[in-house]
Amino acid sequence: MESPEANPRMNFHQALINSGLVDPEKYQSILRSAQTSDPEEIAALLIQRGEITAYQAEQLQLGRTKFRLGPYLITEGIGQGGMGQVFKGVHEVMGRECAVKVLPLEKSTDESRAAFLHEIRLQAGLDSPYLVRAFDAGRDGNVHYLVTEYVPGKDLRRLIRANGPLSMSAAALIVSDAARGLQYAHDLGMVHRDIKPGNLLVTPDGHAKVSDIGLAVWTMSLDADPRAGKIVGTADYLSPEQIRDPASIGPLSDIYSLGCTLYFAVTGKVPFPGGDSRSKCRRHCEQTPWHPRRFTPSLSEEFVDVIADMMEKEAGRRIQSASEVVERLEAWACSPEEMVELPMERQVWTPPPPPKEPSQLRDSLDSADPIHSSGAFGFASQSHSDSSLVPLLPNDEAVGSFVSPALPSGQRSGRGVAVAIALAIAIPISLLIGAVVGFLLRGGVGG
Repeated sequence: MESPEANPRMNFHQALINSGLVDPEKYQSILRSAQTSDPEEIAALLIQRGEITAYQAEQLQLGRTKFRLGPYLITEGIGQGGMGQVFKGVHEVMGRECAVKVLPLEKSTDESRAAFLHEIRLQAGLDSPYLVRAFDAGRDGNVHYLVTEYVPGKDLRRLIRANGPLSMSAAALIVSDAARGLQYAHDLGMVHRDIKPGNLLVTPDGHAKVSDIGLAVWTMSLDADPRAGKIVGTADYLSPEQIRDPASIGPLSDIYSLGCTLYFAVTGKVPFPGGDSRSKCRRHCEQTPWHPRRFTPSLSEEFVDVIADMMEKEAGRRIQSASEVVERLEAWACSPEEMVELPMERQVWTPPPPPKEPSQLRDSLDSADPIHSSGAFGFASQSHSDSSLVPLLPNDEAVGSFVSPALPSGQRSGRGVAVAIALAIAIPISLLIGAVVGFLLRGGVGG
């Protein structure tokens, strides 16, 4: 039997017939009128006529034929969620677009199935315009799936990687929407535990919904959590109390993570870049990130104060509710901005590095000594296991709760240029004077 690579035309033809995406008679009619036998051209024609999607064509060319889960037809791949793969689909009877989250077979263990069922039941009890709603759940053979509403647009992480940091107003509106969703969940006794940019879905009109509650838990029944006693979440956004004592988490843990998310939204940087998960956790507990204006000078001090108050390490000093976050951001969350995803080559900011790869920012941070303060911003951090703390710059001038360098690099460069110009002027004049004096002396001796 020929491999798919040896005969791609037979592979695509057979895969299309086996998939049931196109009626066989209709497909034969398209082949006769196509005047080509090239599988890529046939696929392009089918896409143009709306018979299949580009995603389906790509999968068919790889010999994959299963595009149905129960009554749902898979049309596109969306990405990877906390518990599995996520696809765009459509209900074949109702015609409603949706997102289909699938627990992969290779990850289908007793523990993962229990966690997936936990997520399904949690999401089934939520009904808020600021949270992704669940529509359905089921099982197709050995494949378990969860169906939720489809939110057009991108998640916040992808949006910022493509476009660069957001304006204060755009970031405030997105985070305010997320805070409204969290307040709804908190009022029901639920903590999300994994708030991060990748879990905020941003619509083209600049609004947001909180997604992926796979790690959420009811605070009144923490012992029933399949991951009870474990640190769960994403290291870049974990609150100190999640790290120190996972059993003591509450709504304020989500506030801290949302503050880290807001920091990322306006700077394009995670609070503690570089290092492994262990070092990130230590720094969340002990150290403070760079002041946001180091990366985005246009941020107002009042806006920075909101981020700082959300990211206080002591929960008691933090903003005390998601509703208060909405109130504090109200001055900037005035009107939605259209979210247009720019091509990557026009990206304003360098995207965060992939895990375990160095970056220019990480190198600059790791070359500095760490410093500790009770404030929220203004200090460098590094991932060394040594917890000794020494000042970063001995001549730094303290301003509020952050540290501002005494002499910005631009001013240092300006002074250097001034010195160079002075020397360039002074040296030729001295040479000229010496030449004149020497000439006169030689003239006097000769006379």
